[in-house]
Amino acid sequence: MKRITTVLGALLITVGINAQDKNTEKADRLYNSMEYVDAAKEYEELAARGKGGDYVYRQLAESYYNVFNTKSAAQWYAKVVGSGTADAETHYRYAQMLKAEGKYEEANKQMAQFAKLAPQDDRAVAFKQDPDYLPKLRSQAKLYSEKSLPINSPESDFGPLLTGDNHLYFATARNKARRTAGWDDQPYLDLYESVMNADGTFAEATPVSGDVNTRWHEGPASFSADGNTMYYSSESFLEKEYEKDFANKQRNKNRIKKSQTYLYMATKNGNSWSNVKELPFNSKEYSNRTPSMSKDGKTLYFASDMPGGKGGFDIFKVSVNGDGSFGTPEAVNQVNTEGNEGFPFIGEGERLYFSSDAHKGFGGLDVFYWDVNKGDGVKNLGAPVNTAKDDFAFSMNTAKNIGFVSSNRNGNDDIFQLMPICATEVNTTVKDAVTGKVLADARVAILDDRNNVIETKTTTANGQVSYTVDCGKAYTIQASHQGYEPGSFAVAKTDGKAQEIPANLQPIESIVKENEVVLNEIYFEYDKSNITREGAFELDKLVQVMTKYPALVVMVKAHTDNRGSDAYNMALSDRRARSTVQYILSKGIDKARISGKEAVPMI
Repeated sequence: MKRITTVLGALLITVGINAQDKNTEKADRLYNSMEYVDAAKEYEELAARGKGGDYVYRQLAESYYNVFNTKSAAQWYAKVVGSGTADAETHYRYAQMLKAEGKYEEANKQMAQFAKLAPQDDRAVAFKQDPDYLPKLRSQAKLYSEKSLPINSPESDFGPLLTGDNHLYFATARNKARRTAGWDDQPYLDLYESVMNADGTFAEATPVSGDVNTRWHEGPASFSADGNTMYYSSESFLEKEYEKDFANKQRNKNRIKKSQTYLYMATKNGNSWSNVKELPFNSKEYSNRTPSMSKDGKTLYFASDMPGGKGGFDIFKVSVNGDGSFGTPEAVNQVNTEGNEGFPFIGEGERLYFSSDAHKGFGGLDVFYWDVNKGDGVKNLGAPVNTAKDDFAFSMNTAKNIGFVSSNRNGNDDIFQLMPICATEVNTTVKDAVTGKVLADARVAILDDRNNVIETKTTTANGQVSYTVDCGKAYTIQASHQGYEPGSFAVAKTDGKAQEIPANLQPIESIVKENEVVLNEIYFEYDKSNITREGAFELDKLVQVMTKYPALVVMVKAHTDNRGSDAYNMALSDRRARSTVQYILSKGIDKARISGKEAVPMI
């Protein structure tokens, strides 16, 4: 994501070091005007001539960080860290660049140092709670397949949104007639559109008609449900509003005009867009960008660095009144961090998608989601939506069952189409069947229709676990907890709708009768005596009872069907009884408390 920060008015947090001098004046001027490519060249020359030092190294690292040149950024961050002068944020950014390069162990070391220097930072707290989260992310069930769109250009293309009339809108730097930005030497952004054909292909992209595109950066965009109102980002230069940055107060040539990113709305007039209006909560003091309108038209989500958030850029929302006026923006701090969150998309069922460089991810920006109505935790969308690079600007058209995401995984900001893999979410809550008390630390496994264990988890403090599995298939939940009878619970086939499966466990005392311990039938495979998984599940109940009641002594009897001779069946029964005894002994039960005996074949 080389150019997003400039385009969308990001506030770059740069560590201040008072080591600027006449040697760095030109490079600093370029850096302060956000012309990072040229700034990096100047700093590189200084370093090559021996006029470097920690300040130049840091500026080089930051320049490459801002254009997501992960390899070069990591190289120069390493020099800063090696000098012992790095602060917490430098360690954090170095860790992100290392992750993007696939160097996860080294990244964890930098994150550990970051957490040590900034222990109260939300990012540090999350890391310390689960420092080895990456294997879990990699093992998540895939929710989508992906493919690059052929309408991508050699320049940046991002922020796709497919409307109800089959028009794909996105921001792009492909217009070579536009002037170039010093950020990455690419042309300024325009809004483009491409029509999706009946066969799912996309027509040649063309600039959006009307008054939306200007000499400044535009995009991405969102739309009202009827498709007649567009909300989009552009620069405050349109309003002749900007700030002068006096990089060197003694030299007027260093006065740099810096714009903010503002939000605008336009209305559709035939095939073009006009009647452009600035939204009333824009300000020269901060940037607002990447809007997303809710389906009911009552809430506009966007990213901003206005006061009220937690970090650099955060997710905000503002109510849209019936008369078209706007309320007061408020931060959605349930998803915000001390890092940067942006590119919100509010989908069906009030699920808020967004990108973040601070929540637990693969590296760079990842796409996450949060269910507004449920209010539970933020979740990573997993691979292949997310990679070690920047992945952002997710959107979904549920009517057509296709989505989109932007990513620089191939070296340039490109648009990828996402095809949902039919999956269903299975949520299980384990409780005491008698008291209704939720059971934390219960062991829960989900099995496929062949009784193969897909995954095993332990319930949280609220007694819950969740799984994402293929839809259209039946599953079984097996839950167990010390002091309770293990239980099996069926999960029916679905077309993708989430399922809530209660797992109410009976206290283990319920299977203890006056003269026997009542178990379900324990079946063996034909002509075999080894304990199966299903058999072990039942026998574990007996083990729990014998552990709780140390004076209990039991006799195990086994039988066969009536196939085979009596002598053969008696021998098979004996082997099965012995296997059962051996299983129980393997769980720590004293040998003197149990015996096995064959029984006559069943007729």
